[in-house]
Amino acid sequence: MKGPICVQRLLVVGILSFVVAPAMAKDDRPNVLMILVDDLGYGDLSCYGAQDLQTPHIDRLIKQGMRWTQFYANCPVCSPTRAALLSGRYPDAVGVPGVIRTHANNSWGYLHPDVELLPAVMARNGYRTAMIGKWHLGLGSPNLPNERGFDFFQGFLGDMMDDYYSHLRYGHNYLRLNRKVIDPSEVHATDMFTGWACDWLKAYKLDAPFFMYLAYNAPHSPIQPPQEYLERYRVQHPEVSEKRAGLAAFVEHLDEGVGTVLTALDEAGHADDTLVIFTSDNGGAGYFGANNGDLAGQKQDMREGGIRVPSGARWPGRIEAGSNSDRVALTMDLFPTICEAAAITPESEIDGQSILPTLLGKAQPLEDRTLFWVRLEGGKRYQGKRYYCVRQGPWKLWQDDANQPLRLVHLQQDPLEMMDLTAQYPEVAERLRFALEQHKKRCADVSFRDQDGRGPNEIGD
Repeated sequence: MKGPICVQRLLVVGILSFVVAPAMAKDDRPNVLMILVDDLGYGDLSCYGAQDLQTPHIDRLIKQGMRWTQFYANCPVCSPTRAALLSGRYPDAVGVPGVIRTHANNSWGYLHPDVELLPAVMARNGYRTAMIGKWHLGLGSPNLPNERGFDFFQGFLGDMMDDYYSHLRYGHNYLRLNRKVIDPSEVHATDMFTGWACDWLKAYKLDAPFFMYLAYNAPHSPIQPPQEYLERYRVQHPEVSEKRAGLAAFVEHLDEGVGTVLTALDEAGHADDTLVIFTSDNGGAGYFGANNGDLAGQKQDMREGGIRVPSGARWPGRIEAGSNSDRVALTMDLFPTICEAAAITPESEIDGQSILPTLLGKAQPLEDRTLFWVRLEGGKRYQGKRYYCVRQGPWKLWQDDANQPLRLVHLQQDPLEMMDLTAQYPEVAERLRFALEQHKKRCADVSFRDQDGRGPNEIGD
């Protein structure tokens, strides 16, 4: 059986040409491995309650550190959350309120070039930076990974792949080794990214800490688990529907890939001094078989199922194994968290707040935070319409449809978000609505297009 551990090694020459650069002085700061998966449902890991699939490798990673129960993606769709992760900002504040796509008339983001991203900050402070996998923040200059702080990039520039084996999107090849177009053989994309990450980790010999961002496409549609994984799953779970079986087998395949990368990290001697963070860019797509546990809603929704995601962090000797936290945190909080772990003080404006004290088991007072989610919907049917959510403590004001009014819910009393309390608590609804309007005003002048009214080097219709 051909699993991730047997992946064909691709373009190792490019990796080796990077790692033989001059070494720096010994640096005791931690390495950082940031693993982001795509559309993973809150209930689609065994350690988050899944009963019909097994994810032993991700489970082990999270059990070796801290499991987060109220971690939120910055948006219920892909590109904005990725922009938040790398900028530490609300995505609409950096020009990415929606999904960046191939065609200009259906692309809803332009990551502003003057925003300093996390890899650039890390590189400026002595880290070697690498990205493997899905970029999804621009198809051309000035928003290519190597232009935004990554020393090394091997991955996919676009949004989704139309096929996990041919790796194309609308017939375009967006696979790159740094800026060079590459065309690897028809290996499954999950295995391909796993292999590239393992190659880089095993070849890395520099006497300086590294920051690796590993972004998988899986389990985003199309739901394409390798046939052997699907057949094995069907034997083990004959009662499960065809749709659910495909998604579950896909997640199990992804889990094995993550496990292979963690093994490579260990075999390369980096595991003990590496902070590993795992999370998803948004909730699971129920219409493709994902499970968001007890949460209402799914990917694309502002309900909890669209934005609350499974997350965990491991740092041997620093984060207590088996610990849990219900502190509310967002993807953008990972920017200052990683910086603090690396003894770096960000110089640019950020919206995120470090959660490192909580990860390390230290007292961290709860801040009186007002949190915002904005989504600019793509597609000709939704031109210019926005979907919003704002939260203060247990109070949440949200909408899943731009044509419907904002609804007020109390998450502790009504976790399924069934009861609209706007009429009962008009002063709370007004307070949240006012805060949301102030956030919208703050970001009103941030364009999601370049000066020509298009995304960066996007392909016109």
